[in-house]
Amino acid sequence: MKYPGLLYLTLFFLTFSGFTSAQSENKPKVFSTTQGQVQIKSDAPLELIEASSIELRGVIDPLNRNFSFSIKNRSFKGFNSPLQQEHFYENYIEAAKYPVSTFKGKIIEQTDLLDDGIHNVRAKGILNIHGVDQERIIRVNITVKGGALTAETSFVVPLSDHNIMIPKIVYQKIAEEIQLTVKANFTLSD
Repeated sequence: MKYPGLLYLTLFFLTFSGFTSAQSENKPKVFSTTQGQVQIKSDAPLELIEASSIELRGVIDPLNRNFSFSIKNRSFKGFNSPLQQEHFYENYIEAAKYPVSTFKGKIIEQTDLLDDGIHNVRAKGILNIHGVDQERIIRVNITVKGGALTAETSFVVPLSDHNIMIPKIVYQKIAEEIQLTVKANFTLSD
């Protein structure tokens, strides 16, 4: 299978939503993405670090407003140097120990995500980075048009919230808070 992570997310999502084939003869429709983009930015006094990934996977149930997203921590590219990327993988995100980051939860607003239009909503859920769960409420702009959905958001993640420690020797080169920007295009599927 080309996207085994998407299959896992879909199965998790269907269980998470309380759907089973025995409960409903009609399969629920979900919005799914396999190539969402996540950009990270550390703007410290002595260094600007930016990287991105196009491997965000996720599903959104438009009827129950549940969602589930995951991204491989080793999928981020574009650091200032290969050594910096290696330090990110090994020393900060510890990708061998914590290979995936996730965000799962529910859209707070009672909005119909099957209706064309712009929906400014809050997504409330559990953000898991570096093996640490944190409840977060994140503002998201959702645009629905012709059966397709685009979600965009930008928010800050304090490294201390996820037990990511910055050595004193590089304290001026790595920001204590990382800016995340996310954009994902979804299609409606059965």
